[in-house]
Amino acid sequence: MADALRLAGGLVLLTGLTLAVLYIAQIPHLRGVVEAAVRAVTQLALVALALRGVFAAPLAVIAVLAVMFGVAAWTARSRLPGMAGRGRAVVLGCGAGSIVVVGLIVGLPILDRNVRDLVAVSGIVIGGTMTAASLTGRRLAEGLRLRREEIEGWIALGATNRQAVRDIARTAAYEAMVPVLDQTRTVGLVTLPGAFVGALLGGASVVSAAKFQVVVLVGLMCAEAISAATVAYVLGAPLTLADPAG
Repeated sequence: MADALRLAGGLVLLTGLTLAVLYIAQIPHLRGVVEAAVRAVTQLALVALALRGVFAAPLAVIAVLAVMFGVAAWTARSRLPGMAGRGRAVVLGCGAGSIVVVGLIVGLPILDRNVRDLVAVSGIVIGGTMTAASLTGRRLAEGLRLRREEIEGWIALGATNRQAVRDIARTAAYEAMVPVLDQTRTVGLVTLPGAFVGALLGGASVVSAAKFQVVVLVGLMCAEAISAATVAYVLGAPLTLADPAG
């Protein structure tokens, strides 16, 4: 009981401090912080209960992975309002990145074949592809708006829409990769990532935890590269250009 009270008090304190900082700095979306914190607590509690059943009945992992992917695709799509074809781009990007990387990790196998590792790696990889898809689409939309005149100039010279937007799409995909690249470059020097710490807390040896983490990080780079490149390609030949005043 005491542990639960300390946990609840700590979460309330951290959330309150976050809100105070944003309020003092006059940064909007205070409601989003509260919503995110409440959803995180609720969803992780439900997931913890669900995973007990998954570990007891391994075939249920299929349903868990399907839910993970569906929520990831829906979330990434919702971050790209007004972009034609965003749903198809997100599903293809997240799907390709996740299937290739998880398939290789499990198929070779790079890690031990067990339900716990499969769920853990899949959740991290799917989440990474979601982030890459969202960032790529948002950067691309911004580039289409800010560089509209440049694009129109290329089209006037005879370039196709894809050719005119190619540089913007490539830049958007690269910028979407920056977070995972920085995380991988600085692992162990700046931060100890969650997968590493979690493996240690779960009783794994330091060597096993490091192995799991490096597989996750390199796998994330691969998955996010596939996701970003796919989204950039699918959305990189728009039929209409963004309104520069939008």
